[in-house]
Amino acid sequence: MTVDFLGLRTAIYRVSDLERAREWYGEAFGAEPYFDDSFYVGFNVAGYELGLMRDETPAAMKTANMLTYWGVDDVERAVAHLVSLGAAPGDPPTNVGGDIVVATVTDPWGNALGLIFNPGFQAA
Repeated sequence: MTVDFLGLRTAIYRVSDLERAREWYGEAFGAEPYFDDSFYVGFNVAGYELGLMRDETPAAMKTANMLTYWGVDDVERAVAHLVSLGAAPGDPPTNVGGDIVVATVTDPWGNALGLIFNPGFQAA
């Protein structure tokens, strides 16, 4: 059996305070939700979905085994922006080869957000 994967569609972050997270992510990404309900909030970020789902799991119990990188033009500026909104710094901006730079921050609900500058990547 062959499966044609169509690419990334949605990154979901679990949050305990959906209303506050809606405001935080709206300001962080400069976007308004296109879907907004009591159980889920969805943003369209450059053609990809950033979803927020209500979850009461304490931040300390969340795992860091999955990381989504959001493309940015300037990783250091993006980190500074998110930290100014209350994110905690994670991995500092690091060149990982060629012109590719990555960093992470942690949102107020314990979710890791990856940031990447990769001038060679072209979405299909």
